[in-house]
Amino acid sequence: MTDNSTDLLTEEIPEPLEARAPVAAESPAFSDFEVKPEIVAALADVGIVRTFAIQEMTLPIALAGNDLIGQARTGTGKTLGFGVPLLNRLTLPGGEAAAPQALVVAPTRELAVQVSGDLAAAGKQLGARVLTIYGGRAYEPQVDALRKGVDVVVGTPGRLLDLAQQGHLVLGNVRILVLDEADEMLDLGFLPDIEKIMKMLPEKRQTMLFSATMPGPIVALARSFLNQPIQIRAEHGASTPRTDHIDQFAYRAHSMDKLELLARVLQAKGRTLTLIFTRTKRTAAKVADDLLSRGFAAAAVHGDLGQGAREQALRAFRSGKVDVLVATDVAARGLDVEGISHVINYQAPEDEMTYVHRIGRTARAGAKGNSITLVDWDDMPRWKLICDKLDLPLHEPVETYSTSPHLYLELNIPAEAKGVLPRAERTRAGLDAEQLEDLGGRAPKSTRPGRGSGGPGGQRSAAPRADRPARNRNRTRTRGGRPVDGAAASEAPSADPAANPAADGAAKPARRRRRRPANSTGPAAE
Repeated sequence: MTDNSTDLLTEEIPEPLEARAPVAAESPAFSDFEVKPEIVAALADVGIVRTFAIQEMTLPIALAGNDLIGQARTGTGKTLGFGVPLLNRLTLPGGEAAAPQALVVAPTRELAVQVSGDLAAAGKQLGARVLTIYGGRAYEPQVDALRKGVDVVVGTPGRLLDLAQQGHLVLGNVRILVLDEADEMLDLGFLPDIEKIMKMLPEKRQTMLFSATMPGPIVALARSFLNQPIQIRAEHGASTPRTDHIDQFAYRAHSMDKLELLARVLQAKGRTLTLIFTRTKRTAAKVADDLLSRGFAAAAVHGDLGQGAREQALRAFRSGKVDVLVATDVAARGLDVEGISHVINYQAPEDEMTYVHRIGRTARAGAKGNSITLVDWDDMPRWKLICDKLDLPLHEPVETYSTSPHLYLELNIPAEAKGVLPRAERTRAGLDAEQLEDLGGRAPKSTRPGRGSGGPGGQRSAAPRADRPARNRNRTRTRGGRPVDGAAASEAPSADPAANPAADGAAKPARRRRRRPANSTGPAAE
């Protein structure tokens, strides 16, 4: 694919329909569209009645069975934009051992879980069976669920392709395909897997592609696998992503003072759930451990953690048992948690789109939020480029330390705040209060019995095994195949001095070898 592939968008895809925010005081309700009453009632049960801009523009096209490309900033409700039409077109009940009728492909496990939960909630009264498939879990439960029959499958590309090639996931009945966050799948290198999966699907189907940006390979994918799609943009003039709905702050901070500064920011008045982003897995683990030592209820999510530990941290964050989640960009997309008041970039992002997706975890669904970026001296050139591309007036962050008065004033931090959370404010249950789920996979080496592990911590036990007798560790000195004089007697000493000459000093003295003289030709003297 050449660099000019983005120009092909205008050749194969009609002129995009750009949607402004609804002018009326209230946007249309889901019941105003041709949506099944069961779906409308299920959404009303969770407090969702009216549509957002992307949903308002998507529903008429998707409900009619047309292919489309949806483009909108994060947090605007894209999941229901394709989820409601998907559920509306299912043929239910599907029956036992039924192959899936709809397939949703997501780039990350966290996004797959979030999408699956939204679809299950919206299709609850329909009786739609939604299955989530992703790596890091045992194969057997997923294969058993597929054998029993499902209506909608949501999964990540790697595990979906693996099960499909093994014959467990039957894709011949799929009539609706959704590619969510397609540009993120491109960044993670999933595009070849996506193409293999799409070649296994029936040609006659509805395909919906949702992406925040439209790079060239995504356009080529749309040309190859979508049938006359309509591109929908939820914001007018979406060439530059909007971030003005979030209160943004940037400070030039020294790396040696960042943790002290962060501890004070986390004591700001009105702060609820907080998401902290780092660029590396090691930094995420270090920051989370340091915050725990300072009294904050913190947890980490990064690639070095197992899937069970990652889901444990996310569940604790959603339930409020921890209020600070330190994450790498693996959680930048797909993490939809209500009530995140602050997003803190502990390390500056790599580019402008990473910044947009990071801070998009707050101020979702029309709420208010704050983003704080701590910029190192080395990151200043990158940060200025981000500000240029997003039209942010934050090109020159003020040099700030944990004791700077303007930090307390701008972020509404109490004057008495220090680097440790007071004990009276440590009211969260913490990560240990959330149970670690057994995913059914093979245990790590440090906890598996056998070589190199003895107890829970992986230390070899010194106690002898009960299934075999303890070995006699006494050894007999031999020379020429015969025991050395006194060796056998020393192994089994006798109480009789006559029978044990070694006991009364009668043993022969050890023979000593003498070095042969340099001018000697005979045998060495002993």
